[in-house]
Amino acid sequence: MPEPAKLPIKRETSSAVAGPAPWNSFESLRREIDHVFDNFGWRLWPPIVTGPMFQTDFLRKKAWDIAPAVDVAEKEKEFEITAELPGLDEKNVEVKLGNGTLIIKGEKKEEKEEREKDYYLSERRYGSFIRSFPLPEGVNADKIEATFAKGVLTIKLPKTAEAQAEKKIPVKAA
Repeated sequence: MPEPAKLPIKRETSSAVAGPAPWNSFESLRREIDHVFDNFGWRLWPPIVTGPMFQTDFLRKKAWDIAPAVDVAEKEKEFEITAELPGLDEKNVEVKLGNGTLIIKGEKKEEKEEREKDYYLSERRYGSFIRSFPLPEGVNADKIEATFAKGVLTIKLPKTAEAQAEKKIPVKAA
């Protein structure tokens, strides 16, 4: 099995305070609109509008174009963020750390061209995404690692020794 490619973690030293991500507002608006249409009653609409292209499931499948889903897990010695990024490779993914925020950016470019004697087909698709996560307390920012293998980005955020230590508190009868 080939060794996963390691991605560099870029540090930004800007002193600006990171505000809420602009796409969060759009995502919230999209969920609200989906909710309205889910409860509206598609059976009242003419068949052309109720076709698969207009169903909210179709729109949700296109949500990756905005931001792919990620899994975030807390383990004993680290936090782990995993994102499935099909069709991308490590040169199209960027991981940054700045102002206590971990930022994942990616861009997908796809071009297809077919030339046959009776037709010519040319398609181009482009899309990009950005996801950001506030860095939890107790993460050793200098030891964050990102790897990319088989379309899966894995970022390991190791905990400091203080964050790993647990103190047992005895429970007394009242």
